[in-house]
Amino acid sequence: MAQLYHDASINGMAAEGVGQPLDTRVLNDDNEQQLEEFLGDNVDYDEEAEEQKYYRRKRFLTVKSVISASLGVAMTYGVYLGLLEMQLILHYDETYREVKYGNVGLQDIDNKMLMGINVTPIVALLYTPVLIRYFGTKWMIFLSSGIYALFVSTNYWEKYYTLVPSATVIGAMIVPFWASIGNYITRMAQRYYEFVNYKEENMREERRLPRGASHKYIIIFQCIFFSIFHLCFILSQFPVYFFLSKFLYGYNHTLCDVKQCGASIQSGLLPGFNLTVLHSLPSSVNLIYMESALMLVALSSMILVREVKIYSQQPLKMMCLMLLLNIFVQILILCGSAYRPTEEIDLRSIGWGNIFQLPFKHARDYRLRCLAPYFLYTGFEVLFACTGFALGYGVCSLGLENLPYLLTAYGASCCVFSSLALSLLRLPRQIPLLVGPLLHSCLLIGLFFWSPTPRDQSQSPVLYLVAVLWGIGSALNKTSVSILIGMFYEDKGRQDFVFTIYHWLQALAIFIVYLWSGLPMMVKLGLVLASALISVLSYLWMEHKIKLKVQPRIPKIPSPRHKVKGYRYLEEENSDESETEDEGNDCEMDNNEISASEEEDCREQPPQSQRTRKRTSFYEQVVEE
Repeated sequence: MAQLYHDASINGMAAEGVGQPLDTRVLNDDNEQQLEEFLGDNVDYDEEAEEQKYYRRKRFLTVKSVISASLGVAMTYGVYLGLLEMQLILHYDETYREVKYGNVGLQDIDNKMLMGINVTPIVALLYTPVLIRYFGTKWMIFLSSGIYALFVSTNYWEKYYTLVPSATVIGAMIVPFWASIGNYITRMAQRYYEFVNYKEENMREERRLPRGASHKYIIIFQCIFFSIFHLCFILSQFPVYFFLSKFLYGYNHTLCDVKQCGASIQSGLLPGFNLTVLHSLPSSVNLIYMESALMLVALSSMILVREVKIYSQQPLKMMCLMLLLNIFVQILILCGSAYRPTEEIDLRSIGWGNIFQLPFKHARDYRLRCLAPYFLYTGFEVLFACTGFALGYGVCSLGLENLPYLLTAYGASCCVFSSLALSLLRLPRQIPLLVGPLLHSCLLIGLFFWSPTPRDQSQSPVLYLVAVLWGIGSALNKTSVSILIGMFYEDKGRQDFVFTIYHWLQALAIFIVYLWSGLPMMVKLGLVLASALISVLSYLWMEHKIKLKVQPRIPKIPSPRHKVKGYRYLEEENSDESETEDEGNDCEMDNNEISASEEEDCREQPPQSQRTRKRTSFYEQVVEE
């Protein structure tokens, strides 16, 4: 058939053009010169300079993404904590509850809401890795920020069926949110190293980074993140600064029945505290202060404030909602992705069953088991500073009107002294990791023997000093332990599992603090002190085992199981394999990262080159067919 069409085309051309030469166009000299200029080498083009500009822009975008994510998380938590603090203060006031809501039972709703926030994270270990692998790191941060906006929106109609479910959802998203943040910052530090050293051979071949190469940038990026994030403790006090402080009674009224403070407290957070803390109910006119503070961030919220006719505190919540909406849109637009699209596909392609099991398998690593008391301790000390110390010592002595200033001193100390973790660039890692718990232990021993006098303003310098020193320890703890995880687990295929374990244990510690709220202050101090000392001993034992070169038992990450569909996996040079494999699988990692019991399983796994060759042969077969 093909020969027939060929002959017919020749005969047709001959019949039409009998005795006529074919029309061929000859290029003149000008056209030839233009063609040579177009196809020839561009003398003015400097490939090396253009490459430098490209990677310089990549480095700038990486830093911008980290700063944007840090600001977004700080503002999200600032609005969330500030609204929660204001809500609890308003609902505590007996007059406010009776006048505004009658027999709704706000205190019971608040207790159920706090239970939802603190209890739900216990089961987060079961689903966090699956959510992160399914949505991706960046989208998980974005969706979690939306959940916080959902919590703010439910405060427009303060009922049991709005507040409690939204608080439960927030509790469910705490661990995925923080695991995604830790994974994101670590991965962006590694990508920054790739953009700085783009000329190296292993960067051009897209192979795994040299061990320890990105530690410098992990330290710097984690310090940047926590220095910005701890601003949330300052931002969370803005609603009290600009709105609620004018309606609070002085300390002589709120503390009139308080007889014990500090270590003398026998039960509860602050027994004897007055049930009426507001001398007058808030009016909508006073919201202009908050509106002016949020004007530059959410201009559209002012229109909504004027149109909505609801209770006096509702416009403030509307502005907080619009602010949160702007924040997580900012996270989505300004924050770059931590992984390439093909890398995200590889992270999912190991199988959902393996993703579910790997957090539990990582518990076999003795480093994580030794760091588990440290993870619990970081959750204990932060919540104790914001509740036990701030209320049992600070409010009991200075009054509720000085609570924002005490928490601001703590937050400012955390912001400033998070940069102390940069000492890991020069000093041994043991120093910043031990200074925080030891500093807290000294403060706890002092708090054991100190019972401030109620309504004694002369003790304020000591209280602020303790808040600042506690902030130094908290900053060192959180920043250093996040850096340590990033340094231990550089493989991008297992970072989300390790950060999930870390933040799940932190959430478990927060749940334990929620349970002990009714215990005597001496018991609380003893538990925090015991956790600090145990974390120090456990960490030193881990360092001792590392010094003895004990091999940690790290689970093997399965190879991606791709479906042979689409152009991504039909190329001759397949660059989409997970970088967890240096020459094809995890078996060729250093001896320090895999146990001897898994070597036999590794031998049975086919190398990457064979898998790539199979795909290439299949592609050739399809083309031939």
